[in-house]
Amino acid sequence: MDFNRTDGKDKDFIENCRLLDMDLDRRVGKKIKRDKYIKYNQLDEIKEAIVVREGDKVIGGGAIRRYDDENIELKRVFVCAEYQGQGIGSRLVSLLMEWAVELGYTRMILETGELLAESCAVYKKLGFKVIPNYGPYVDMPESLCMAKDL
Repeated sequence: MDFNRTDGKDKDFIENCRLLDMDLDRRVGKKIKRDKYIKYNQLDEIKEAIVVREGDKVIGGGAIRRYDDENIELKRVFVCAEYQGQGIGSRLVSLLMEWAVELGYTRMILETGELLAESCAVYKKLGFKVIPNYGPYVDMPESLCMAKDL
């Protein structure tokens, strides 16, 4: 299994994000109007992304994006269903945290939702704590924001 650094323009990263959106539509789309999140998930500002491959197959990916001078935001993390539960997501997020430290950031923030129990469990296992909703998520009660000092 390979974890390859890239950016938001990488075709495999873009495809993984498409699969993430399909998964989110299936899992929470009936309960949450997801269209209001589109503007916060644009890939053009992503300079640091990781694509996970097994052989020639893309099985996951995720990214980080500058939020401010101290905070970097975790974005677009997804592992294909048949590979979930194997620690790939935890390894992916850990590598993104290492990259953030290399870039000089001291804290990682993220937005998820309580309906995404598996994601919340991974983040909590890695030491993320729930924080008040930040930025664009302040008035979105279905959002759950978390942070971890790096």
